[in-house]
Amino acid sequence: MTEPEALIPKHGGYRNLKSFQVAQLVYDVTVRFCDRYIDPRSRTHDQMVQAARSGVQNIAEGSQASGTSKKMELKLTNVARASLEELRLDYEDFLRQRGLPQLAPNHPALMRFKAKRCATLDEVRAWVEKERSRTRTNTDEQERVAGAESSVPVGGDPWQSLSSSVLVANAALSLLNLACYLLDRQLAAQAATFEKEGGFTERLYRVRSAARKGKP
Repeated sequence: MTEPEALIPKHGGYRNLKSFQVAQLVYDVTVRFCDRYIDPRSRTHDQMVQAARSGVQNIAEGSQASGTSKKMELKLTNVARASLEELRLDYEDFLRQRGLPQLAPNHPALMRFKAKRCATLDEVRAWVEKERSRTRTNTDEQERVAGAESSVPVGGDPWQSLSSSVLVANAALSLLNLACYLLDRQLAAQAATFEKEGGFTERLYRVRSAARKGKP
């Protein structure tokens, strides 16, 4: 027997969303990054932190609101996506305005970062420290010699010395690329569900109609 449609379906559960988890890590990284590399008196500092926070909070709020408003869920998820896009531009500006490299997706350091699948700020910091140690000890020398004949990825020499700020900014950009991709998919799924099932008003009508039919 088919279960009757609930007026308010299961909702929330945002902590299990990969988009929320990645956005939360971006927030933690951004707070740390801004405290270390951005003048705390500048508007950029506050704007970057607030954009990162907005990404997290709006994913959560949209998920919680979905029980009674699919339209609000869509709106808030889109606000989260827009906030993270703004933050992505801020990181790109940081690198460009200082003449620092934005690493290509296939840069060895970024490949190692993505393979690590960091889930916490401490794991990101450990990756940065390892990359800095790798640079200092020149452990990539053999790779450089072996790959001397191969093409260099766009974004500069992959074996150049990279500062901590460059590594963190590029790690944040990598995480933001993932978060934005996940939110784009999330928005598409939400839009499809809304188009197919409607919102709270339509669900209320269906539930009331079913209740009337079930009366003796």
